[in-house]
Amino acid sequence: MVKRNGLRDDQWQRIEHLLPGRKQTVGVTAKDNRLFVEAVLYRYRAGIPWRDLPERFGDWNNIACRHHRWSESGVWERVFTYLADNEYAMIDSTIIRAHQHAAGAKGGTGKRSALGAAKAD
Repeated sequence: MVKRNGLRDDQWQRIEHLLPGRKQTVGVTAKDNRLFVEAVLYRYRAGIPWRDLPERFGDWNNIACRHHRWSESGVWERVFTYLADNEYAMIDSTIIRAHQHAAGAKGGTGKRSALGAAKAD
């Protein structure tokens, strides 16, 4: 079976030192920070509620609570700031909205004015 990850090993190595729960830090050592980050990435990429996370990530409620704690304590902000300082751009097309006129549709009511008809001839 192919193991699909949201992060490549080199990407994970760039951010793992920024996350709480490492052996070198005070407090409880996290069971698996990478699996947790993968779960968060999966959830946002798929656009699903927490409770719809696949079982392979563990209990969805624990993941949601941990995500909230990391948000409140500024962990995600540190990660994103670090990535931004290292010239990484994270653009997600699901949050970019274009006005309907930007889609290339011809505007107007569909009626040709006399002036427009004269120009077209």
